[in-house]
Amino acid sequence: MDSDEAVEKLRGWFSGRLPEGWFEGRPEIVLDREEIAVVGRLAVPAPAEGVSEVERAAAVEGGIQRFREETRERRVEIAREAEHRFRRKVSWGVAVGDETVMFTTLSVPVMTRLRQSERRVLDTLVAAGVARSRSDALAWCVRLVGTHTDTWLADLRDALQHVDRVRASGPDLGS
Repeated sequence: MDSDEAVEKLRGWFSGRLPEGWFEGRPEIVLDREEIAVVGRLAVPAPAEGVSEVERAAAVEGGIQRFREETRERRVEIAREAEHRFRRKVSWGVAVGDETVMFTTLSVPVMTRLRQSERRVLDTLVAAGVARSRSDALAWCVRLVGTHTDTWLADLRDALQHVDRVRASGPDLGS
């Protein structure tokens, strides 16, 4: 099963399991080898006339917190079912307007081999107080690259999905 098909299957399963009215539209499903992230869109609170930007932001934050508390028990139940069925951890989040807030996320250790010049970059970040450890420094670097290259990474992911589709439509060499 290619990644597009896997995401479609997950989206369908979650759409069938999630209570109506939780989200506007279908949730976004982000899948990797260890984790399924389910991000649903919440309605932006309707502001009263003359409300300041500070009050509007506080209303969004309060709505996110209310949703998180009111749905916690049911989200845990659905996540347990999904984890058993799909053999991956489930993380939850919501999007309101331009803001996305993850309630839970999975941190997975990743081993890598770095040359001295690369280790020195991490050590400089630690010495400068940007990170507490080499591990934190590496995570910081990955977040920084991800933030500044979203479009490029999205194009790369699209290209990989295209490769998966072409590969799947090719001849079966297993026989």
